[in-house]
Amino acid sequence: MDCPSEENLIRMALADEPVTSLRFDLPNRTLYITHSADPADLLARLSPLNLGASVKETRVVGEGSSGYQQTVFSIPKMDCPSEENLIRMALQEYGDSVRLSFDLKSRQLQVVHQVPASEILAKLSPLNLGASITQTTMADSGPVSATAAPDDTGEARTLRLLLAINGAMFAVEMILGLMAQSAGLVADSLDMFADAAVYGLSLYAVGGAAHMKVRAAHIAGWLQMILAVGALVEVIRRFTFGSEPESDLMMGIGVLALIANVSCLVLISQKRNHGVHMKASYIFSANDVLANIGVIVAGLLVHWTHSSYPDLIIGTFIALIVMRGAQRILKLS
Repeated sequence: MDCPSEENLIRMALADEPVTSLRFDLPNRTLYITHSADPADLLARLSPLNLGASVKETRVVGEGSSGYQQTVFSIPKMDCPSEENLIRMALQEYGDSVRLSFDLKSRQLQVVHQVPASEILAKLSPLNLGASITQTTMADSGPVSATAAPDDTGEARTLRLLLAINGAMFAVEMILGLMAQSAGLVADSLDMFADAAVYGLSLYAVGGAAHMKVRAAHIAGWLQMILAVGALVEVIRRFTFGSEPESDLMMGIGVLALIANVSCLVLISQKRNHGVHMKASYIFSANDVLANIGVIVAGLLVHWTHSSYPDLIIGTFIALIVMRGAQRILKLS
């Protein structure tokens, strides 16, 4: 067992057994099972897969104990759904073997789990949200059974709409951004192009295994990073050779892009808990709304000051937003 495809085979083989949870340790090629079956029956299910399965150890969970722990994590920088999504993505590999309860007001996360609390903390630390363990106690029960799988048909329909909106807005913003000599609009169009690619990759991942969805999000993150660097290069070019951005076009197209991205945010918010690829899409769309507002404000400043600097500043700002979003997604893989 050395890749997620074997993990999926094992899950299928044990689907009809009285199993509470499965925890896969691919680096050590070990599977931990919480169950009420005879270990020999479980081994009999695994043997036909020809993966060399054998029983290493069996322990009885103490009477009156679920075998699960409940850990409260303090996360000082978790103050909005965006951070919640990042945390869910960071812990998604544990699947149904953990239960997450978020308290954004108190900036705390409660996790019911079997893996060591330190292992969960190691997953949270790279997010730079200041995570630390407050307390760990025995849990009364394990995670509840997983809900039904997301509606892949509905998810695909949503992604097609998102892809169409962002693809169209990329063309509009790029053409008019060049006509208006606006670094802000050009940078925002590249952001739209990156989002269109994100939704295309996510559409590819619909119905696939969790590792496929993580891969889609990872590719999207790198694409965001590359385009962010390209946008910064364009800002430097315009600063060096000069430009005369047209404020009216900046504001008009900025409003149009804002309407498009708010529509995307509404669509994706209904599906954002359907996998790591959808959560990544939600983060990207939330960033875009901020960028569009910035373009509109920059257009007003260009009109009032008759200077190109507000346009160059917002172009740089959008590129940095794209880069930050890319870094957050890449940390999850």
